[in-house]
Amino acid sequence: MNTKQHTIKKPVSVSGVGLHTGQMATMTFLPAEAGHGYKFQRVDLEGQPIVEADVDYVVDTSRGTTLQKGEARVNTVEHVLAALVGLQIDNALIQLDGPEPPIADGSSILFVEALKDSGLEEQNALRNYFEIPKSVYYSDKSKDIDIAAMPADDYRLTVMVDYNSQILGSQHASITHIKQFEKEIAPCRTFVFLHELEMLYEQGLIRGGDVDNAVVIVDRELQPEQMDRLQKIFNKEDIVVNQGFLNNVELRYKNEPARHKLLDVIGDLALAGRPLKGQIMAARPGHAANVAFARKLKKMMQETHSNIPHYDPKMPAVCDINKISEMLPHRFPFLMVDKIFHLDSKYVAGIKNVSINEPIFTGHFPDNPVFPGVLMIEALAQTGGILVLGNYENPENHWTYFLGVDKVKFRKMVKPGDTLILQCELISPIKRGIAKMKGEAYVGNDLVCEGEMTARIVPKD
Repeated sequence: MNTKQHTIKKPVSVSGVGLHTGQMATMTFLPAEAGHGYKFQRVDLEGQPIVEADVDYVVDTSRGTTLQKGEARVNTVEHVLAALVGLQIDNALIQLDGPEPPIADGSSILFVEALKDSGLEEQNALRNYFEIPKSVYYSDKSKDIDIAAMPADDYRLTVMVDYNSQILGSQHASITHIKQFEKEIAPCRTFVFLHELEMLYEQGLIRGGDVDNAVVIVDRELQPEQMDRLQKIFNKEDIVVNQGFLNNVELRYKNEPARHKLLDVIGDLALAGRPLKGQIMAARPGHAANVAFARKLKKMMQETHSNIPHYDPKMPAVCDINKISEMLPHRFPFLMVDKIFHLDSKYVAGIKNVSINEPIFTGHFPDNPVFPGVLMIEALAQTGGILVLGNYENPENHWTYFLGVDKVKFRKMVKPGDTLILQCELISPIKRGIAKMKGEAYVGNDLVCEGEMTARIVPKD
């Protein structure tokens, strides 16, 4: 799996009718900075409000997943999110001039092709995987739904569906690596049983439904008056039934319905907020169950110290010591940052390895080596220096000077052998060369130091 975050290289648009609303819309994917995640923007509404792709904003799961924040509502987001996850795109702004993304052919392939045409761009930040730490389960006995996730070193999914249908039978689908999504899952279309279709139409849904954007399964003999009604629903005169499907539809895979359910699971679980590593198994899943399971995963993320920067020593550095030395003027024995593993325009995270060989321990203190608090602040300041210099085109041509520190607290002692995880975030935009940041230092899950810092960026000439 890719270790760096990715976005797209340039904006790309797709247009079409929404499945349930029946309204035409143009959807535009735009590049977004590292750490941005997925966000929808209703550009047709006053103020162009943004709705984050977050499970907390799910308001409806009837035949699709709908998000709403304030007055801004976005219907049927799962196929779009599945395409982004399947291509391992971490950050994108998705603009819509209507309430619902185009349904296209009922799969994710249109979105995948558009995103690939735009091209992918690697970003200067590591991907913040959530590695499922222990088994987690969801069950809805009334609907015979079960979903489970277990620890694994990749993203693996298995889905089983069984609708007691002679046409479909029991089906399974699985992937063992997210890279399989593009070819094996993305082209798989949504499906509906005929009896469900009629009910949904009566409920005011599927107004954009068509035999070209869904597989319609006919599991009973149709009477002439029912055929007339179908012609009215689809506004077509050539409705026929063959081998259990409307209009001679041929499945792209024998288990295409199960594969599409797997696609839905991927899209809905994106609402948990972080890319996943784990083995997920779902029996008879649906959007309501998927979203409930995403809530469980998000809660687990929050309980595992999600505010602490995730540092994996196996991952490559965003800035190694050579790059750090190009950006900062500090040298031995006063260079206090060993590696940067995340850097964007607002946030930076790095590490300092504390060694007994550091000269400071000869006097601080004999027989009781404690890393000085002032040097923790210095380590945070240097980390913040990399953040602010990263906002300049030629960082090596600038100095950063401390102007002040505020609200500093030292929580715990730091000893030789500890690894300081350092993070700084801009409190406000850089103006006239002045940067204000909040910094925090951790050892493991323990906050050891925090404070606010002000720095000034000055050209060297």
